[in-house]
Amino acid sequence: MLTVRAPATSANLGSGFDVFGVALTRPADVVRVERASETTIEVTGAGAEFVPTEPAENTAGVVARELDAPAHIEIDKGVRPSSGLGSSASSAAGAAVALNELYDRGLSREELVWLAAEGEAVVSGEAHADNVAPSILGGFTIVTDEGITRIDADLPVVVCLPETVVSTREARGVVPESVEMDQMVETVGNASTLVAGMCRDDPELVGRGLTDPVVTPARADLIEGYDAVADAAREAGATGVTVSGAGPGVLAVCRDCDQRRAVASAMVGAFGEAGVDAQAYQTGIGRGAEILGE
Repeated sequence: MLTVRAPATSANLGSGFDVFGVALTRPADVVRVERASETTIEVTGAGAEFVPTEPAENTAGVVARELDAPAHIEIDKGVRPSSGLGSSASSAAGAAVALNELYDRGLSREELVWLAAEGEAVVSGEAHADNVAPSILGGFTIVTDEGITRIDADLPVVVCLPETVVSTREARGVVPESVEMDQMVETVGNASTLVAGMCRDDPELVGRGLTDPVVTPARADLIEGYDAVADAAREAGATGVTVSGAGPGVLAVCRDCDQRRAVASAMVGAFGEAGVDAQAYQTGIGRGAEILGE
């Protein structure tokens, strides 16, 4: 049996809708695979009861089909479903890396990204790679139809996860279908600032680049207490705050690792004052999927 650890991710990062993503040092899924005559899936861990085990309905099962690599797949969920932390992508990424190795398919990591994205279509209805790219490649990734750009960024962040659920399909449904010119200009400027910040490992620039006038406000309305949580994070020293992926997770960028504890406490406290239980991950931008051994 071959074991792979696939990290949680945060996509969009405010100004980079369907384009930007980062791998997080924690949490993560652990995926174990062994050859079989047909694919079967077993799921344990966080929110396991909400993850389908029918291969055609599970992102890892779709990956096994696309690779023509039938296997018994065990997924230990460290990334809760419907969290905004790329839960389905972590499973798909872990399965892609593991099965590629197990069956010696010889695909590159970037080729595996596009294959794993097919699994994401099970969840969102479309094959998006903004979560699977950082989960497989690590770091900060920029995904376009022309390819993937990876930046080996290193920044401390906090992700606060409330005990509420926002489905990916619901979150996509509230995104406006068009934008005004001034909104586009603002978003392009912020996205450019964020990329520059990632290249420099500059938390101030990244924090400024997290804001956008279109997607984040629409999705923030789905998260009870979001505005208070964002304000609390900034007051505790965060340089910027945004919705993580589709939500309800909320991501805050910190100036240094020592600041994460105060930011995490402030965010959990603000959710609590809104009557919502939450937990916080003191994390950072990390590596992609790792083969742990057989």
